[in-house]
Amino acid sequence: MATPHNEAKKGDIAKVVLMPGDPNRAKWIAENFLHDVKLVNQVRGNLCFTGLTKNGKRVSVMASGMGHPSIGIYSHELYAEYDVETIIRVGTCGSYQPNIDFFDVLLCAGASTDSNWMSQYGLNGTYSALADFDVLLRAREVLLEKKYPHHIGNIFAADVFYDHDKEIWKKWAALGIMGVEMESYALYVTAKELGKRALTMLTVTDSFVKEGRLTAEQRQTGLRNMIDVAIETAEAFA
Repeated sequence: MATPHNEAKKGDIAKVVLMPGDPNRAKWIAENFLHDVKLVNQVRGNLCFTGLTKNGKRVSVMASGMGHPSIGIYSHELYAEYDVETIIRVGTCGSYQPNIDFFDVLLCAGASTDSNWMSQYGLNGTYSALADFDVLLRAREVLLEKKYPHHIGNIFAADVFYDHDKEIWKKWAALGIMGVEMESYALYVTAKELGKRALTMLTVTDSFVKEGRLTAEQRQTGLRNMIDVAIETAEAFA
């Protein structure tokens, strides 16, 4: 049954969903890593495709949009209305650490945040949002097999892209935070609340500590290692 944000029919979306932020990136993943692809949602231009991997496993790819509110909506509907069991966010990030290079893959075991997301639960403390260990472990195994440079740790899931305090990132970096993106905290919380699985994998496309800036083409093609790993990881849960 359709939702206000998704016109797909029940059964159109696979049990495992890869979730980039950008609808065009979802299209690129579907066209380059899946076959027998079907477009199942285009409400608000937020594309969702379902297809088969080279090993015949059924996987969907759907954009999340930017920020916690957006991924919170789409992930909740996928889990609660479309019986999705696993979401693997495949995004980009800016690195906070000097040992992390451009194009390295980050596996986000946990997510810290400046978001007010948890206020809805009325807790009297700070909730630590964690990835699903089984999905994380499988992704790590694939990365080791393929010998892709990678790191595992905590990511900062921010609510603000252009922060008023230009130096605030250094405080997070001093606590070992790998880098910054904008969606993982809401995804992890939603998955735990609904008894589902979630993992964020990120490719480093920006750095707060290294000079240089990637071109648009480099940002696109530089994601291939991460998507390769994400697809193989997804197959284990499809």
